[in-house]
Amino acid sequence: MQRSLCLLALVLVPVTAVAQGVVIAPHAIHIDARTRSGTLELYNPANDPVEIEISTLFGYPVTDSTGVITLLIEPDPDSTAHSAADWITAFPRRMILEPRARQTVRLLARPPAGLEDGEYWTRLVVAARGGVVPVSGAEGAEGLNVGLTLQVRTIIALTYRNGRVHTGISSNNLRANQEADTLAIRVDLARQGNAAFIGTLRWSLVDDTGATLVQSELPIAVYHQMSPRRVLPLDDVAPGRYRLIVELTSERSDIPPDVVLPIVPVADTVVVQLR
Repeated sequence: MQRSLCLLALVLVPVTAVAQGVVIAPHAIHIDARTRSGTLELYNPANDPVEIEISTLFGYPVTDSTGVITLLIEPDPDSTAHSAADWITAFPRRMILEPRARQTVRLLARPPAGLEDGEYWTRLVVAARGGVVPVSGAEGAEGLNVGLTLQVRTIIALTYRNGRVHTGISSNNLRANQEADTLAIRVDLARQGNAAFIGTLRWSLVDDTGATLVQSELPIAVYHQMSPRRVLPLDDVAPGRYRLIVELTSERSDIPPDVVLPIVPVADTVVVQLR
């Protein structure tokens, strides 16, 4: 007699638009106090149905001790955390998405009375579970077939804005250290205002004529503080004295212009001596 054993494999995907074959759009959701609603579009292009469940959690990007950006998840945020996780609801919350089917999920905000002006945050977790994937070579002597049921969780940022919101960013303690043929850079960033800073962080290595020799940029979201690290290649840069310029702007091509909170660009400079 042939038997089957199904196991559950869980994959957490913090930045993606596809979960278990399901296409998810948009990659970030913005809701204001006037509409108190938003939508999420799901599409299953595969030949098998997918079971989907939508939940919320509170988390935001931070940097670890090495400057790598990670997502900090707070299971029990306090009242000062500006969490919207408890009052954002998805309709429907659970569904079976048939092959080549589409589903619009409505997101409703029910904020508490007397909510202060500012920005409130949550993360939508879209958990998609499909069919069983057979494990190659797992059949035993008794005809035991082993398969994996994959569950992929896609995490999407959701922002709720109430009343007057504004943001800003400060840059401090810019430092750089040459490591072989690279320049390792870190800078301390702190959000200003009552909303997250969403923009672009740009590094430029400039010579004494003002020419940019190396440049790199990173889309960034600063909810509180972070100290990101970047490594610039120095393959074509001769030894000498240069200026390292760090600039923060509210430019983001992936976010609708009416959602972006503009700031006056912020810049910081440090002199580096390359060997």
